[in-house]
Amino acid sequence: MTKIIMHGCNGHMGQTITRLAESMKDLSIVAGIDLTGEQKNDYPVFKSLDECTEEADVIIDFSSAKAVDGLLDYCEKNHMPLVLCTTGLDEAQIKRVDEVSKTTSVLRSANMSLGINTLFKLLEAATGVLAPAGFDMEIVEKHHNQKLDAPSGTALALADVLKATAGDDHYYVYDRSQVRQKREPKEIGLSAVRGGTIVGEHEVIFAGEDEVITIKHTAYSKAVFGKGALEAAVFLAGKEPGLYNMQDVIAARM
Repeated sequence: MTKIIMHGCNGHMGQTITRLAESMKDLSIVAGIDLTGEQKNDYPVFKSLDECTEEADVIIDFSSAKAVDGLLDYCEKNHMPLVLCTTGLDEAQIKRVDEVSKTTSVLRSANMSLGINTLFKLLEAATGVLAPAGFDMEIVEKHHNQKLDAPSGTALALADVLKATAGDDHYYVYDRSQVRQKREPKEIGLSAVRGGTIVGEHEVIFAGEDEVITIKHTAYSKAVFGKGALEAAVFLAGKEPGLYNMQDVIAARM
């Protein structure tokens, strides 16, 4: 039985993961962390990790970028495995994640869904063929109107796959409204749409001469991210220090 602390338990994803965990036999959420300390679940809720008195095997984090610094300090100090799902981290925080992974196991992924992580592999294959053939590459992502960061962490992760495969001479363009010029061949465009209750949609466009190939992933419920996070927690508990991702979880299931 994997014992989990849900960091950000009262948020949308925290509540989604809580509901999913109730139907899974090999794990249990033993405590939650929320700044308000409000009790919404069957498990105890604490205002901070330092106040938590429950023993656990791993922490799942779905909170906010501003809460990540303290979380990383705690996991480093207590050698606590961490499934880090919060996006919008700055470069200093990403570097800190790497440092903490030398002390304890950390699984960080911009997107926890099985479909998106399969899409990464598909993009490697497509980019390897289409980029050398001169296809322009664009990413359009859509999310609900409450999402704070743009472009999404998943969109950036998809762009990283394109760049790693096509070559480091490619670069990201986020906004074309300030310049009046044609598109350069090495651009990877990223566009963000925010509206309504869109859970998450990512579309990668390969536009060539007289043909367009589109690869798209749509999430219709936050449950796809929650289930992935729980599977990652079970995978990570007891692992040696290191930096892991969802590809490791998928490989372990094969």
